[in-house]
Amino acid sequence: MLNFVLQNISNKNQQNTSMKKIMLIATISVSALLTACGGDTEKTTDTKGEAPKSMVSDPQTYDPKRGEGKWTAESLALKEQLDETWIASGESISGVKCTSCHKMTDEKLVGPGWKGVTQRRTPEWIMNFITNPDPMIDKDPEAQAMLELCLVRMPNQSLSDTEARNILEYMRKLDSTK
Repeated sequence: MLNFVLQNISNKNQQNTSMKKIMLIATISVSALLTACGGDTEKTTDTKGEAPKSMVSDPQTYDPKRGEGKWTAESLALKEQLDETWIASGESISGVKCTSCHKMTDEKLVGPGWKGVTQRRTPEWIMNFITNPDPMIDKDPEAQAMLELCLVRMPNQSLSDTEARNILEYMRKLDSTK
């Protein structure tokens, strides 16, 4: 009986040692992973905990009709006549990247419905939002209001300029049909 008890104690000690080794390895692995995934090391706050000037939108120059990004009315140069090739491409791209969260009606799915979006927002605002969602959500009051309504940040779909422009053309087509 004593042999049995001593053997069980010995087995438990070995199990505890093995468990400690596993926990140590897991802790080291998680620490290494967190360090590796920390992103760039650029400092995003100053010593007072405030965002640097370069990250804060200047309220004097921020245009809520344009949003935050490179697109302007001049850079888009929309034509009255819709481009059917762009529309077809935009519909195809939106089927892959957009329709899992957006309906083409005014009904909210995960994100807001698209119906009437080109009448509520300027083309440059739409382009800046779909190509640059994070800075738009961080700085634009309308994007922030959508976030409060939908409760989910729009992910960056990494759209090329051409893909985004084709989606805009598709949105324009959706809003032009009665």
